[in-house]
Amino acid sequence: MKKKTYALTVQSMKDYLTNLAEQERSAATLQKYAHDLNALLEYLADKPLTKTALIGWKEQLVEIYAPASVNSMLAAVNGFLNFMEWRELTVKSLKIQKAVFADEKQELSRAEYVRLVRTAEAEKNERLALVIQTICATGIRVSELKFITAKAVQSGRAEVSNKGKRRIVFLPEKLCRALKKYLQKQKRTEGPVFVTKTGKPLNRSNIWRDMKALCSSAGVDSDKVFPHNLRHLFARTFYSAEKDLSRLADILGHSNVATTRIYTMESGCVHIKQLNRMGLVTT
Repeated sequence: MKKKTYALTVQSMKDYLTNLAEQERSAATLQKYAHDLNALLEYLADKPLTKTALIGWKEQLVEIYAPASVNSMLAAVNGFLNFMEWRELTVKSLKIQKAVFADEKQELSRAEYVRLVRTAEAEKNERLALVIQTICATGIRVSELKFITAKAVQSGRAEVSNKGKRRIVFLPEKLCRALKKYLQKQKRTEGPVFVTKTGKPLNRSNIWRDMKALCSSAGVDSDKVFPHNLRHLFARTFYSAEKDLSRLADILGHSNVATTRIYTMESGCVHIKQLNRMGLVTT
């Protein structure tokens, strides 16, 4: 009996990505899956697609990337294999022990957040100062910033659509007042609040680049400064005050509370302080 052979081709990859697009997967997801499949294609270098080759690729990934990144790339390839009905080739993901505490080296503190805002204001970058505060005060994803419109500022609530789900995001009164003044200066009464010089909504790369430029003058480690860390700070602050994980999940737009739990994870330093406050050592 002739042994079945498999091949990863540019056309089969295109067919898979088209299928994902028809499932209304996000553009970022399509881009990532395309990157991961191309990485495998480059590794194979015209050699047949076999289980042995995939295991070899997995071992190479382990030497280069963090475990979570390896599993993310394997998920993309396994999705392709399932689409092609080549399930016998799928490879197991790495087992990752669940982290108990967050890494304080990557955790943006409230004081550091305030320094970033004050530095942006001192450098006359009002737009960036308000972008940082808008993300951190509402907990939105950076990709959802486009839903903060002039209309949303007037009503105090924004209707956000992400990953096929809609939710209402409320804007603090103080933030609304600041954004109204900003719009008045810009002489704009409609559309997204934060736009480029050409009138297009700010994207992730615009914001990431501008935030990184603040690090040195703000005295904040650049490894801590990226838009998603502002969302984490919102989550930790909210949970610290309310201790309501289910409500926080709804606010953040999470389908799974387990995801929200990651956002509220304490650092080891915070845990040590709590242990010290308990006063259970009497010697």
